[in-house]
Amino acid sequence: MAPKTTAEVSMESLFRIFTVPEAPDSTLGKIEQHLSENLEDFLSSHIVAQERPLHEIEQEFAASTIPEQPEFVSTHTETLLKKLVSQSVHTASPRFIGHMTSALPYFLLPLAKLMVGLNQNLVKIETSKAFTPLERNVLGMLHHLVYGESEAFYHRWMHNAEYSLGAFCSGGTIANISALWVARNNLLAPRKGFAGVGAEGLAAGLMHCGYNRLVILVSERGHYSLGKAADVLGIGRQNIVTVATDENNRIRIDALRETAAKVTAEGGRVLAIVGIAGTTETGHIDPLQEMAKIAQEYRTHFHVDAAWGGATLMSSHYRPLLAGIELADSVTIDAHKQMYVPMGAGMVLFKDPGLVNAIEHHAEYIIRRGSKDLGSHTMEGSRPGMAMLVYSALHVMGRTGYELLIDTSIQKAKYFADLIESQDDFEVITYPELCILTYRYVPFGLKESLKNASDDQLKVITPLLNTLTRFIQKTQRENGRSFVSRTKLTPAQYNHEGSVVFRSVLANPLTTESMLQEIIAEQRDIAATAKNLMPQIKAAAEHCGLLVVDSAS
Repeated sequence: MAPKTTAEVSMESLFRIFTVPEAPDSTLGKIEQHLSENLEDFLSSHIVAQERPLHEIEQEFAASTIPEQPEFVSTHTETLLKKLVSQSVHTASPRFIGHMTSALPYFLLPLAKLMVGLNQNLVKIETSKAFTPLERNVLGMLHHLVYGESEAFYHRWMHNAEYSLGAFCSGGTIANISALWVARNNLLAPRKGFAGVGAEGLAAGLMHCGYNRLVILVSERGHYSLGKAADVLGIGRQNIVTVATDENNRIRIDALRETAAKVTAEGGRVLAIVGIAGTTETGHIDPLQEMAKIAQEYRTHFHVDAAWGGATLMSSHYRPLLAGIELADSVTIDAHKQMYVPMGAGMVLFKDPGLVNAIEHHAEYIIRRGSKDLGSHTMEGSRPGMAMLVYSALHVMGRTGYELLIDTSIQKAKYFADLIESQDDFEVITYPELCILTYRYVPFGLKESLKNASDDQLKVITPLLNTLTRFIQKTQRENGRSFVSRTKLTPAQYNHEGSVVFRSVLANPLTTESMLQEIIAEQRDIAATAKNLMPQIKAAAEHCGLLVVDSAS
């Protein structure tokens, strides 16, 4: 007889799931114990190595009706283990070096459970009480990390109900949107004959101020969230004007100056200049000091997207890489990246606590005037108390602990770059400034000949190498032993020919040098299995003169 899976429907049974924890010997109880004792072992045991096709997984989640009857927690937990956990991405694995997601410190797991249990809503002090000053404290600490104001400054502004040093949000996207929202509303603020863009809209604001458009300037390596911001704020994605980068993927100051002048001469207004402190694809940092000077000349908002690189400020050795960030009007930092807290902990910081008054919103039933409700200066309303986890991480690991993590990750990236360059059949495409680098596999001794390749030769061989890189990356991902992501760049050393490359992010402190050696060896072995493609590459290279034809064969 099959075990019963549906639970009783009664107030008594529903009361139990609200008030009584699962027994230690239940499925959920065993999972909790396993997670608390050895997270890595649990994930290794339950996340399968072989990836199933997505369309098969979709069939597991195809039901369109809400279940009529409740099921036992243990039964449902078994379902989650089988359908969900087993096919999840093992982001904590030290061999998962393809994205900006890393292992988490163990102490955050029970604290996250405590945070969920408290279920505070940070939109309003009536639903968050102590969490509100805690969040303001965390924002103050990060503000001090970036801007380094005096103790008196933070005493005055940190807990001031009418002002804000920043806002927590779900991630870098909302942080960037919030920064540009503040910039737009301050530029098109209320004045005589105009109630402000928030009241009258963008078209009225442009007409009143005599601009034909608002423009956001950012390098061609800018994050796609800026396009979303332009869309949401009514500026229009076409008014995100990308500026050329140099051979190190940093914005060209001469091109930025020319672009700003051109926009202004044509009747437009530069709403914001956005600097990047850690590009998503290559990890490089724009020349922030010089960008700040141009922003000052054009009286425009200077925003720095430091979602990835902001944590580097905690390293005494590498902090100078971000010189000029203290000149920014606003800064985005994601704590769920290099501050090692769970997903959903983005922040936007404002140099001037009064900037946020341009986006202030109130309602009588919530977020009343004069209250310390955080929701009055945030885009999102209801939010969890993620600041608690950041607060705990900052205290448990301290600045010096983060410094060690940051320094080690950058050193590891440099080691990996040296390892790649020492191979005859791999080449670095972009060297790490922080802990991100890109590279690719180049067989048949092509590594040296590519350095002097003509445009015509590059046009012949690059598409084939791109196909090989995609094949290696996809196969490695499906094998499930390790993971490196891929992207497409236009390397200056190859005449900006579109090149698909491996992208490695070395933020996980558990990743070892031997693991990196194994990843390279695995990629080489995978390439050897491309039975049709490898001969095509060799033949094409010989035909275009990149390889000398072996007459003996």
